Amino acid sequence: MGLSMATAEFWVERWERQQERYAIHREERFSVVADVVDHVTADRPAPLVVELGCGPGSLAARLARRVPRAEIVAVDRDPVLLELGRTHHADAARYVEAVLGDAGWAESLRLDRAPDAAVSSTALHCLPEAALSRTYREVAALLRPGGVLVNADHFTPDGAFCARVASDVGRRRLRTSPAEHGLDWDSWWAAAAQDPELAESFAERERRPPAEGGSDGVSLSRHVHLLTEAGFAHVCTVWQYGYSRVLVAAT
Repeated sequence: MGLSMATAEFWVERWERQQERYAIHREERFSVVADVVDHVTADRPAPLVVELGCGPGSLAARLARRVPRAEIVAVDRDPVLLELGRTHHADAARYVEAVLGDAGWAESLRLDRAPDAAVSSTALHCLPEAALSRTYREVAALLRPGGVLVNADHFTPDGAFCARVASDVGRRRLRTSPAEHGLDWDSWWAAAAQDPELAESFAERERRPPAEGGSDGVSLSRHVHLLTEAGFAHVCTVWQYGYSRVLVAAT
């Protein structure tokens, strides 16, 4: 059974709502990512953008609307989310299944030129530190000179006091989210798994090895160190709320 547009829209819309529980000012973050991409590609008639950990295409779809001249290649490891993206946001990107940090993932993108930008939103913290470090190095090698990595994610501030304050500020803001009474991460996956149109994708998901533990505890300064070590010349924060940041690294 193929996935219908109506079913894809149903689950993507609920994905969007449950993600608001975990990403502070999610739409604003997306806008900031698009702002940076638009800035660094202003002189490029057909920029190439790679999205890392694209899920069902939420960021790719917004970026395609903001920078319609861009070609977007979106990569994720999850067959369920990729199927939703390929159906609901088919025109936004070319979707590729690969595991970030694994051998050969960058080659699987089949790029015909060096990307102008790589973007990500609340995805790279799912990688263990070793895989994160490899991904940073490989992205730096992929990008054209002057290209950027734009990562909207959770970054633990350095020092116990700053970490506590940022975490509390973030939790307070998330409690005001309109998604507070909707599905959370676990209930979204449990409900989607019952949909017969997604049965094949979930069966494929079950055949894959489980993801390793993430790098939530990696401090901001450690990220900066890993990015610099990977070959990025400049690293800066362009947006922040609590522990959420949009971090820009330029080659």
